[in-house]
Amino acid sequence: MISLNKINTIFFDLDHTLWDFERNSYLTFKNIFSKRNFPFSHLKFIKLYVPINYKYWDQYSNDIISAEDLRTIRLEKTFQALKFNYNKKIIDEISEEYIKTLPTQSFLFDGVIDLLIFLKTKYNLHIITNGFEEVQYEKLKHSKLLPYFDKIINPENALAKKPSSKIFFHALKVVNKNPEDCVMIGDNLIADIMGALNVGMNAIHFNSTNEPKHEKCNIVYSIKELYNLFK
Repeated sequence: MISLNKINTIFFDLDHTLWDFERNSYLTFKNIFSKRNFPFSHLKFIKLYVPINYKYWDQYSNDIISAEDLRTIRLEKTFQALKFNYNKKIIDEISEEYIKTLPTQSFLFDGVIDLLIFLKTKYNLHIITNGFEEVQYEKLKHSKLLPYFDKIINPENALAKKPSSKIFFHALKVVNKNPEDCVMIGDNLIADIMGALNVGMNAIHFNSTNEPKHEKCNIVYSIKELYNLFK
């Protein structure tokens, strides 16, 4: 469905696309729980936390809640689901430790570095992320991804979040490219794929979270499949 003949610029999402968010988040919570005596395991907590976190990230992306609300409400709702009698001090401590520790984890999806080495010789590579600026920078640094990307576009410097056209137009302006010369690769159909298509960019759906199939663009399920598209 996609023609790569005219494309010279690739924008990547970071979480769930290059950086293995679920694995890194799991390791972070495992570490946090090892220091505390909760009446439930980190496994039980994470099972409930994952869909709750996804729900409130979606609300954050659509400007329904603030970044500060996001950092606490996802923990509060998980503890409520566990019927755990939490207090503000616990929420603040875990939120702070999570934000501090998470970006130091460095697991990527299999094949990411080889893919980027290959693409860097042919394309201009950049990031468009909805994540917090300081957190995403640390993720890129600790996972050794920084050298592969020229520009990191985020809500702080674009004053908008995906799927808003504003962040994509900002990205195009920053790199001085026309939309038809670019492709966006991300895991989220609405934020990454529709956001890019709505401004005339090409898109590839790296469907790491098993979203429903569609015919909006190419869909791949692994880095190897993605690599094969560009060979």
